Order: sequence, then structure tokens, then C-alpha cells
Amino acid sequence: MLLAYRLPREPSTPRIGLWRQLRRLGVVQIGDGVVALPLDARTREQLEWLADDVVAEGGDATVWLAEPGSAAQERALAERMAAAVTGDYERVIQAASITASTTDMRTVRRLRRELGRISARDYFPDGTAARAHLVVERLSRALEAAS
Repeated sequence: MLLAYRLPREPSTPRIGLWRQLRRLGVVQIGDGVVALPLDARTREQLEWLADDVVAEGGDATVWLAEPGSAAQERALAERMAAAVTGDYERVIQAASITASTTDMRTVRRLRRELGRISARDYFPDGTAARAHLVVERLSRALEAAS
């Protein structure tokens, strides 16, 4: 799916809000004002809502059902999306590893929430998600055993 949008420069708040929402969805930037997501019922609904929000803010937005021109282009988009998510999982793994000796259960809860946010935009899962969940659960068990 593609969302093509244009928002006025001023005020900047709607543009910032839109970009934050797009980031949470895990979009890949195709061009200026054009983002892509894999097509499913959830992403379609989310992009349609965002398009409505853009129009309500005085902009233009169109949701497109699209197909890459080649298998190589499709793989490249999937790889870009997967790389971003993998990097986020790696940051959680690193945070759980670094804080193992100086943390509390609040940190574990924060890391679990972060894993949930990452999982919501993990359209091409690999072993990194399982590894991140395992590291956070090990941290949790270590804290429970220490208390």
C-alpha cells in the first residue's frame, strides 16, 4: 500500500504528528510525501485514517494499492523495513544487556512495552524478535531471583 500525502508547511504540528504516526506503523519512505506498507486489513485501515487526518488538516492524501515493478524492488522494500525493525530489536537487546546489573522491574516493563511497539510494525519477522524477547525475559527472571 502507498500513502501519497502533502501537508501545508505551517503549522508544523500536523506534519510532525503524521510522521510520528507513520513511524509507529513502520512505513518505508518511497519519496517525498510517499510511504509504503505491506497490505493487510490493519495497515489499510490505518493509512485510510491517516489520509483522512491529512485532508482534515488542509492537505491532500491518497491511498494506493500498488505492486512493485519487480521482485527485486519488492525485496528491497521488505529488506528496508526489516532492517529498521531489526535495529530497534537490537537496541532493546543491548539495553537489556547493559542494564542487567543496575535495573529494576520498571525497566523490564518499559522494555516489554517497547517490544510490543516494535512487534506491531514487524511485517517480516526473523529470529531477532525471539532473541529480544528472550533477553528481556532473562532480565526479568534475574531480577525476580535477586529480590
